[in-house]
Amino acid sequence: MANGKVVCMWLLSVALVLGIAGAVGGGVSCESAVQAMIPCGSYLLGAGGNIPSKDCCTSLHSLEGMTKTPAARKQVCQCFKDSGPSFGVKPARAKILPGLCKITIGIPINPSVDCNNHTHTHTHTHTQQFISP
Repeated sequence: MANGKVVCMWLLSVALVLGIAGAVGGGVSCESAVQAMIPCGSYLLGAGGNIPSKDCCTSLHSLEGMTKTPAARKQVCQCFKDSGPSFGVKPARAKILPGLCKITIGIPINPSVDCNNHTHTHTHTHTQQFISP
């Protein structure tokens, strides 16, 4: 549990130090988007198990509510693309996180994605995916 708190504090600190608090589309800031992902930090960094926590999935659902417009989704996509590698996020884990939380948020969490072409509307999904350790 202490490891998770350290990871969360590290993620928040890096977000603030990097100065990614600028506003993005729809009134969502990159800082807010990153903060919404803090409960997923242990999972995304590979410090936790192979399944994200309930708090992580709840936060991902909250992020969905913050990204209702294509412009907001594009900006948050770019935020994650730019900041994810600096946090040490494991791309394979990030890519399947929405599926593990049974949600499609319309924001690919993938450092190689073209955010200009991935701002589709989000719909809920009920597929379950697993990753290897």
